[in-house]
Amino acid sequence: MVVIYVDADACPVKAEAERVGTRHGLRVAFVSNGGLRPSQNPLVDTVIVPEGPDVADMWIAERAGPGDVVVTGDIPLAARCVEGGALVIKPNGETLDARNVGQALAVRDLMADLRAADPFRQGGGRAFSKADRSRFLDALERLVRKAKGAA
Repeated sequence: MVVIYVDADACPVKAEAERVGTRHGLRVAFVSNGGLRPSQNPLVDTVIVPEGPDVADMWIAERAGPGDVVVTGDIPLAARCVEGGALVIKPNGETLDARNVGQALAVRDLMADLRAADPFRQGGGRAFSKADRSRFLDALERLVRKAKGAA
């Protein structure tokens, strides 16, 4: 059965993931280090992992497999999940797969190096928009249909 795993710490599309999961009758697991209000939805599991670097990521990567959908903006986690056969989507609606996750990792590493080299470099990201939310909903719907078709 398809499961939607959500890297829920600072995820701006939790409600949208729950809505799509519910529409398709799928389990949705919100995984975080805490601070989430549990959903009353019986299809939604709130998983609180111990504090620590990347503990939520490790929990998701150990469980997500072929046919599952992972919602994350964390590129290293996305790479591990793609490697394990899961379908991955970022909160802005961009999907990551075997064709593009390597490039995403390389860009992430380059940007980290640039930030480390210039301590005065600020920001760089743009605000999350309604268009991002809409793009996410459309892309998640397509991924869920693809996952269900493969299952």
